[in-house]
Amino acid sequence: MVDFVEGTFNARLAAEPTTPVVVSVPHAGVRTAGYDQALSPELDVRGDADLYVDRLYRLGQEGGPETWIAAQVSRFVCDLNRDPDDVGAGVVPEHPSPRNNDGRGFIWAVTTIGAPTLARPLSLDEWRGRTAIHAAYHEAITRALSRARDRFGYAILVDGHSMPSRGRSGHTDTGRDRADIVPGDRDGQSCAPALTDFVRAHFLRNGFSVRPNEPYKGGFITTHHGRPADRIHAIQIEMRRDLYMNEATFVPDEAGVSRLQTVLGELLAQLRTLAL
Repeated sequence: MVDFVEGTFNARLAAEPTTPVVVSVPHAGVRTAGYDQALSPELDVRGDADLYVDRLYRLGQEGGPETWIAAQVSRFVCDLNRDPDDVGAGVVPEHPSPRNNDGRGFIWAVTTIGAPTLARPLSLDEWRGRTAIHAAYHEAITRALSRARDRFGYAILVDGHSMPSRGRSGHTDTGRDRADIVPGDRDGQSCAPALTDFVRAHFLRNGFSVRPNEPYKGGFITTHHGRPADRIHAIQIEMRRDLYMNEATFVPDEAGVSRLQTVLGELLAQLRTLAL
């Protein structure tokens, strides 16, 4: 079935899973309705969105994954791949223990090119409303993974992302060209090595350059859900945006979209039989 949670994310959880694979896409959404008042009117939410990644995985489409969770709200409303307490003192002044210093936590204060995202700070109640979205999103992932592990003895979470082709001013690799594909496993902590090796080999066979964990190792999603000792494995997959879209105009390149849809579809199908 498909659940619509207050327009913030969509989820499809099979009643009886036929695959151990679950797909999460936390940053493809661009919706801000109901949260616009706190956002800068000059903000273009597309600039740091993982645009079209839900389409690349064919979520909700024929041939797509059986079980998936995908955000509809913009990461500028709340970043579902961050801890809810990862906020700055100037962003949520009433927060009892703010700890974010780079301006890009659970509530982003600046984009990766340094543009302001907020028109004003958030109240504690506004922050709590966003933490409720986060809790519901992660509860859906937990339920999906638990069902898969109960059925197959293990579960695999594929966390789908995209990235700029070159590091921006707010990144640790400013100005550097990136590999086509960056699998992130928290330096081997969020999944069995066999899963990372399989993903790496799959993309290499299909002609992509691959650089695991550089510059992205995975975020809250892989850290929170990836528990290899409990046979729940989580891997983040970052794809360069210029593989499938014009980064300046945000227009998709249909040939690139089709290529990645095929490669990702093959990956998910093969992961169904990867015993971990």
